[in-house]
Amino acid sequence: QRPTLVIAPNKTLAAQLCAEFREFFPQNAVEYFVSYYDYYQPEAYIPSSDTYIDKDASINDEIDRLRLSATKSLITRKDVIVVASVSCIYGLGAPENYYKSMVHIKKGEELERDLLLQKLISIKYSRNDMAIERGTFSVKGDVIEICPAYERDIIRVEYYGDKIEKIYTRDKITGKSLAEHAEQTIFPATHFVTNEQSLERGLKGIELELQEQL
Repeated sequence: QRPTLVIAPNKTLAAQLCAEFREFFPQNAVEYFVSYYDYYQPEAYIPSSDTYIDKDASINDEIDRLRLSATKSLITRKDVIVVASVSCIYGLGAPENYYKSMVHIKKGEELERDLLLQKLISIKYSRNDMAIERGTFSVKGDVIEICPAYERDIIRVEYYGDKIEKIYTRDKITGKSLAEHAEQTIFPATHFVTNEQSLERGLKGIELELQEQL
């Protein structure tokens, strides 16, 4: 009942182990954390022909969701088993920035609708009123629907004025209401989030380096 990391040498073995652990520990959060690249071509330069090859990559959307789901489980509960490939050793940004970026909402809370939308955009969610997909939200009057980057279900937030009247989850496919909640935490849509202060520091550093280069 403590966070446990199991590292496998490749994605295939990690997937097999993950499936077995889910059978052994049906009550625990057993998560899969591997590289989300289906294809990766690093940038390269061939001096003999003066050829530059640009970086190219294809990201697997479902594996990205599973990586974010693993992060959410590690933050919200203790009984987590993460089955990973060696990609788990690579940095994912500062954990403190990730913690600070989480958006917490409560039923009955006074929170302006537009302020909630700004918070969602700041943690890398984008608005899509036509087709709600992973990492997006839609707005229809006093109703905001959020499709978390780490879930398959949708969080529906209903407003009355500036007050959150109702929070519940619904099935993305059928639209059926699954459960009503007193509160919910919405985690960032990506591991790579940064606060405004860090961004300002980074920009100043880039500007200084630019001046030196010039």
